[in-house]
Amino acid sequence: MPYKIKICCISSHEEAKLAIRHGADALGLVGKMPSGPGPIADELIASIAKTIHPPIASFLLTSEQTAKDIIAHVNRVHTNTVQIVDELAEGSYDEIREALPHLKIVQVIHVTGEESIRQALHIHKHVDAILLDSGNPKAAVKTLGGTGNTHNWRISHDLVCEVGVPVFLAGGLHAGNVAEAIETVKPYGVDICSGVRTNGKLDVQKLNAFINAVKAL
Repeated sequence: MPYKIKICCISSHEEAKLAIRHGADALGLVGKMPSGPGPIADELIASIAKTIHPPIASFLLTSEQTAKDIIAHVNRVHTNTVQIVDELAEGSYDEIREALPHLKIVQVIHVTGEESIRQALHIHKHVDAILLDSGNPKAAVKTLGGTGNTHNWRISHDLVCEVGVPVFLAGGLHAGNVAEAIETVKPYGVDICSGVRTNGKLDVQKLNAFINAVKAL
């Protein structure tokens, strides 16, 4: 089965159309974040999400940490998937599912060490997928994605082998390293933001190079 490709930090209708036209399987729409690239207003997320139709997935990236606030955020934008970029601190995944039964839930785990595997094993039965990134939720100013940094792919590989749900790999990927990343980690899919951008804008040449590198596998 081909590896899934998620293009993140989509900032306009034009970027959404471009990513889909060139072969993206999913688009990431970034809500309010404490730091990092790509956040756009909820009104624009909702407007773009309306134009994304199956089989393309629309991901809301939310930094909300309670089930109640995550549900409210999804209800404002109407994406078909939510990507929870920080730890769920209050409420449960079941509470989100009960309120939004058709929503796919993707939990981000920031790979900082072997403890990331334990974290994944704790939550994997409650989510539809896991996304591995290179942020630092414990920093004074949290970094929750879009860092452009890689992490230890060997840990990510071990995590993929342990969990029972699809795993997306993110963090510092680009056309030049994605083949090695996929061969090392064996993820379900890959996720990219800064690696397909120039001066913050989606770059067609980088986008094509990345997608072609993945599809060549």
